[in-house]
Amino acid sequence: MVMSNQRRQAMVLRHVAFEDPGLLGPALIRAGWDYEILEAASADLTQQKLANAELLIVLGGPIGVGDIGDYPFLAREIALLEKRLAGDRPTLGICLGSQLMAAALGARVYAGPVKEIGWAPLQLTDDGRASCLAPLGEPDATVLHWHGDTFDLPAGATRLASTPAYANQAFAFGKNALALQFHIEADPARLEEWYVGHTVELGGAKISIPALRTATARVAPRIPAQAERIFAPWLRELA
Repeated sequence: MVMSNQRRQAMVLRHVAFEDPGLLGPALIRAGWDYEILEAASADLTQQKLANAELLIVLGGPIGVGDIGDYPFLAREIALLEKRLAGDRPTLGICLGSQLMAAALGARVYAGPVKEIGWAPLQLTDDGRASCLAPLGEPDATVLHWHGDTFDLPAGATRLASTPAYANQAFAFGKNALALQFHIEADPARLEEWYVGHTVELGGAKISIPALRTATARVAPRIPAQAERIFAPWLRELA
């Protein structure tokens, strides 16, 4: 753990505007971090400030590793992550970000058995219960799932969480890298933007937006505190 009065700097790669740091943003600020958001599709992903960032956060989005042919910048993201993970540089991947991390570590990324969209609990492994994800093992804990792809557990990674349909929901790699297939950063107060932005996906998966809205309202009061309880200890322990 780094002890310093100086604020630290994180770089955030965003793929679509509404999937932003959300509840992670305030957690970063409270933990002594400032952050800069770059648009992954248009940023120079080879710049040194990304390779050398004290912390790199790669957020979610509606595309996947299999779409590299249409979105070549994804290959540059994977190359960036390869360098950071090889050097045990602090790195957090969420949803698409976790899949890109898996790909960077040489694991297969592929379509999952079903679309997993909505609020649901996780099953933590023993390693997960001993990690910053421990609050997600509590009886009422829930996270927002919003994915259709999955990945094999990368060699050398530690599985932290699963669901019945997706064996690999979270993994740790080295001392400083965390990959989350699900969303604990999503702010329930802003999910209307997600419903609009993902309307085609929701319709294709036959997800009821009113039902999703009702479920969000039910869990919303406890989600910000849950996010803080997970992100704060992880950020404190970063080398």
